[in-house]
Amino acid sequence: MNSTFEYTILMPCLNEAQTLAVCIRKAKACIDRLGLSAEIVVADNGSTDGSQEIAVREGARVVDVPIRGYGAALYAGIRAARGRYVIMGDADDSYDFSRLDAFVDALRGGADLVMGNRFKGGVRPGAMPWANRYIGNPVLTALGRRFFKSPANDFHCGLRALTRDAFDRMNLLTTGMEFASEMVIKATLLGLRIVEVPTTLDPDGRNRPPHLRRWRDGWRHLRFMLLYCPRWLFLYPGAALFVGGAAVMGAAMAQSLFLTPLHYEPHTAVLASIAILIGFQGIAFNFCARIYALQEGFLPEDPTLERMFRLFTLETGLATGAAFLAVGAVGILWTTFAAPQSLLWSVASAVALCLGGQVVFTSFLLSFIGLRRR
Repeated sequence: MNSTFEYTILMPCLNEAQTLAVCIRKAKACIDRLGLSAEIVVADNGSTDGSQEIAVREGARVVDVPIRGYGAALYAGIRAARGRYVIMGDADDSYDFSRLDAFVDALRGGADLVMGNRFKGGVRPGAMPWANRYIGNPVLTALGRRFFKSPANDFHCGLRALTRDAFDRMNLLTTGMEFASEMVIKATLLGLRIVEVPTTLDPDGRNRPPHLRRWRDGWRHLRFMLLYCPRWLFLYPGAALFVGGAAVMGAAMAQSLFLTPLHYEPHTAVLASIAILIGFQGIAFNFCARIYALQEGFLPEDPTLERMFRLFTLETGLATGAAFLAVGAVGILWTTFAAPQSLLWSVASAVALCLGGQVVFTSFLLSFIGLRRR
């Protein structure tokens, strides 16, 4: 859509009749004070309390969003925005729309995404439950910074701004509260310029509970972060299990061959074999998840992954799997006819057979989901 304003101030709304008018008036006061070319848009998510009429009466443009969800409302509102820049915030009067100066300056200064930081600007007494303030937000923000190397220090601040170009590049997909995490994560992965500005958080002006559900929405944010970072969900735990299991299995086999003072019971080798097989599954799931995410547009292109798959082709995987299968078959034959009492070597041979089969099947699966589509 062609921009007819410099700014759009966007408010997602679901039954906010008590506070919507105040938020719109504050936004209009900011527009007048700063002399902005701006519009105010209310993305209504199916209100039944007359919020739509209030928005129109106060001079805002209403965008009806039939799909329920915080993310769905914001997405539709941004799509309908006529401004080059979009500043968005909750319509519960917890954010001060009359003081958007820092967001305006950051956008004009070249920022792609501007994040409010409530912990730098100040959280008023009673504005945020203690569990959110001291557990939920700090933990999820720390994970987001660790997983994705994001510069944001308040992942879930509801007052933020972005350019229309950045929005188009992000290809945002979620419809719920995790939309807030998706926006920061994708901006980080795309290398967009993220700027943080202090903002205050006041107690909201409603006399009803908020739409946010602390544990449910916290889990949805955490789940989303893990799904967008297969390395931490699959690769690192899988690699740790695989390497640990292989080390124990190797030490047990060395002790068997060279009669070292260490003594490994047969059940130790069984546990090591379980760790090896589960670990390999985790590593394989990591690559399957990353290829699927790339193909579906969830993650941006990864040059490292592209180079790796030019090296490790389907044929390479089949050859590796065949080698494991051959080693396992020879081991099983040897323990069956030459060393029937050697439980340790039977377990090791069985692991080699299982790994061979997994490598072959995983190679075909990776090749299948990695097919380029027109």
